[in-house]
Amino acid sequence: MTLTPEHAAHFASIALGHVRREYPNKPDHTLAGDTDARTPRQLHPVFFGSYDWHSCVHGYWMLARLVRRFPAMPPADAIRALFDAQLVAEKVAVECDYLAAPTARGFKRPYGWAWLLKLAHELSLLEEPRWARALAPLAEIFAQRFRDFLPRATYPVRVGTHFNTAFGLRMAADYAKGTADAGLLALLRDTALHWYGTDADCPAWGEPSGDDFLSSALIEAACMRRLLPATEFQPWFDRFLPRIAEREPATLFEPASVSDRTDGKIAHLDGLNLSRAWCWRSIAAGLAPGDARRAIMAEAADRHLAAGLPHIAGDYMGEHWLASFAVLALDEP
Repeated sequence: MTLTPEHAAHFASIALGHVRREYPNKPDHTLAGDTDARTPRQLHPVFFGSYDWHSCVHGYWMLARLVRRFPAMPPADAIRALFDAQLVAEKVAVECDYLAAPTARGFKRPYGWAWLLKLAHELSLLEEPRWARALAPLAEIFAQRFRDFLPRATYPVRVGTHFNTAFGLRMAADYAKGTADAGLLALLRDTALHWYGTDADCPAWGEPSGDDFLSSALIEAACMRRLLPATEFQPWFDRFLPRIAEREPATLFEPASVSDRTDGKIAHLDGLNLSRAWCWRSIAAGLAPGDARRAIMAEAADRHLAAGLPHIAGDYMGEHWLASFAVLALDEP
């Protein structure tokens, strides 16, 4: 399965319906006084929709990716109009000012940081440069936050939710490579090796947890595949998950069951199925062409995609974010 024009138009229509939908909203906002009590649109004039800030950011990323891949699709003009209205210097400046407050030091670390950089990279690939230029000051703030934070981060975070550090490194790597920021890229790689370089024989015994949308095992492998040259990645992977040929650990091959899609946490498990598909495809692409494990991984990816794709829309608890992960799975090995 690959990303089709039909997928793109469907996913884009979903995102266009929520990136400027202000409510319901779950702000990640610390109040230092009465004057800090403001609406989502006042706090974040660009990314106020999609239930929460980080989902809005990756909704914009998905729209940028889709309009680049299918510039003539029916929703393309609406995407460009959205970017013209929202990705402008005045609104981005308010987003930047928000981050200057001491209470915002840890805002969206590392998930939102990584997605904002991922968006900045995707915008830089579009023919129209003004949107990337407008977002650049905000991207640089988050790039600097990675530079400041990673040397202090003694330990990784291995959960299957927003705090996962391997996901953060993986997504920030695209920005670092795209901007030819050799210093940031080296920091990301060195941090990954420090955190994960000696990991071996991963049991994946804790997967899936009840509100995971990431596989802590597979996103770590996808992170290392992105940051290491192939000659270093394959031996690392052979140690990390040595029994893939036997389809072990078995839990990584079985799509998650979702019992209640109106529950925001349980609905995360649809995202787990999609993100696992993305990771399986990414890891397989890092192995030698003749490696028999590639076919096993492709089969696992297809099973997870089949479990996740039918549930992109329906209830807002999933609808405000799942399509982005479907695009990762279908279009980003």
